[in-house]
Amino acid sequence: MRIEQLQAFLAVVDTGNFGQAAQKCEVTQSTISRKIQSLETELGLPLFHRTAQAKLTLGGERFLPRARKICQEWQSVTQELRDLLAGKQPELCVAAIHSVCSQHLPPVLQRFCRNHPDVQLRVTALGSDRALKVLRDGLVDVAIVMNNPFLTASPEMVVEVLYEEPIEVLMASHHPLAEYQQLQASELARYPQIMFKDGYGMQRLVQDWFASQNASLNSVMELNTPDAFRGVVRQGDLIALLPTSALSEAKTDSSLAIRPIAQAPGSAQETDLSRQVVLATTRDRLQIPPIQSFCQLVRQLAKSSHLSSNSPNNRIARLHAS
Repeated sequence: MRIEQLQAFLAVVDTGNFGQAAQKCEVTQSTISRKIQSLETELGLPLFHRTAQAKLTLGGERFLPRARKICQEWQSVTQELRDLLAGKQPELCVAAIHSVCSQHLPPVLQRFCRNHPDVQLRVTALGSDRALKVLRDGLVDVAIVMNNPFLTASPEMVVEVLYEEPIEVLMASHHPLAEYQQLQASELARYPQIMFKDGYGMQRLVQDWFASQNASLNSVMELNTPDAFRGVVRQGDLIALLPTSALSEAKTDSSLAIRPIAQAPGSAQETDLSRQVVLATTRDRLQIPPIQSFCQLVRQLAKSSHLSSNSPNNRIARLHAS
C-alpha cells in the first residue's frame, strides 16, 4: 500500500467520480482507476460501486476514516521535515564539558540566540564520555568534549578538533611541590590526587599518562567541577591535574599555585601533557541549518581564540571518524 493510492482513493471520495478526481490529482483518469484497482486488490475487496456517481461500498466506508488519518499523518510529517530542512527547528540540544560551558560557550550562545530567536537552546554540562553517549543515542545534537575514539568511531559520526590545551598541576600555595618550576611524574606520584569522576575524559587521560610514565597514581578523591577542585586543593596536600581552561580562576587566587608538567628525562613522548577538545555531531544533523550555524559559530570562536593559535599543538583540523 502506497500513499499515492490512498490519496487517489480520497480524491474520488471527495469529488464523487473518477474524472474529477483525476483533475484534482493532475493525472489521467486511467491513472486514478489503476491506483484504485491496485488498492482494492491489496485489500481484497472493492471500495466503490462502479456507477455514474462513485459510491463507497461497505468496505470503503470502513476504510475511509483510516485512510484519512494516514494521509493526515503523512501530510504532517512531511511538513515537519520540510520545516526542519528550512531551519524551523524548535530546539537545539548541546552537551559540553564544564570548562567549555563556562569559558568558551557563552559568546557562542549569545550569538546563536540573536541569529535564531525561534530556536530554544538547551545546554547541559556533562563528562565527555556521557556527552558522547547521549549524542550517539540522539538525545543531544552537538557535543563539545574530549574525544573518545571508542565512542565516535562510526560512519555517522563527525568529529572536528577545536583546540589542544596543556594539562597543569593545581596545588595549595604552601604545598611542597610549589617550590618547583616544573613537575615530573615521579614527583607527582608522591602525593595523593583528586581525579575527575568516571565518565570524564580527564580521568582516562591522567590514568593513561601515569601508566605511560611508569608512575603510580594515588587517587584518593573524585570530583566533577573546577570549583570543587579548588576548594579541596586549597585545604591541604592534595593535588590535581587539570586543563588550562579549568584553571583560569585559580590563576588569580593567591592561596593556590599552578605548575606545568615537565618531560621525564629520556622520554620519547611530547614535552607537554595535553588534552584535545573536539566538536562532535552526526552527518544527518549537519544538514539542518540551525545546527550548521551553531557549529560554525563554535569553529569561529576556536579560530579566534588564543587556544587555537598557529602553533603545532593548536591548529584546527577536521577529522572524519572511519
